[in-house]
Amino acid sequence: MKEAAPKLLILDRDGVINEDRPDFVKSPEEWVPIPGSLEAVSELSRAGYLLVLATNQSAIGRGIIDMAVLNAIHAKLHRAVAELGGHIDAIFFCPHAPDAGCACRKPAPGMVLDIAKRFHVPPADCLMVGDSLRDLQAVAAAGGKPLLVRTGNGARTEAKGDLPAGTQVFDNLAAVAQWLLKPRTHPDAPARDV
Repeated sequence: MKEAAPKLLILDRDGVINEDRPDFVKSPEEWVPIPGSLEAVSELSRAGYLLVLATNQSAIGRGIIDMAVLNAIHAKLHRAVAELGGHIDAIFFCPHAPDAGCACRKPAPGMVLDIAKRFHVPPADCLMVGDSLRDLQAVAAAGGKPLLVRTGNGARTEAKGDLPAGTQVFDNLAAVAQWLLKPRTHPDAPARDV
């Protein structure tokens, strides 16, 4: 019998987990979680989801921050999630400036495909939560399922329209978690396949 693929949820960072800033998140102090997002991450983690971040971090390529600062920001994120009993399995990021022409910067599907390969999940089974059109386009280009949240840039993204086919829209990451976990009728029952 074929083993089922793990439940994998890919998350954008800025605008989904933490507040987005037009001038970039440049320090751990500027990293401010969106209310309810860390609880949602922890709940999904405890329910058995593999949680992987896929985040464009062009502040590195632009020379605004360095790897030490990015690592400090992500260490704060990991600690905050761990304090709530959850964990993030991996963080993938594109450090390149927008004009670098790389395959990893969203809306290119490079990060999504790399994550699918690393975790042995077919790209078609990948769900990705984002607040910007480029997040949705990246997972759609990989053949996965786009989920838009209205936090961060999400309300503007929704209002502009032209979303990839099959995009589902939620108020925030907590609503995504509720939707993914809602069909559970017993604490040991598996979450719904989507």
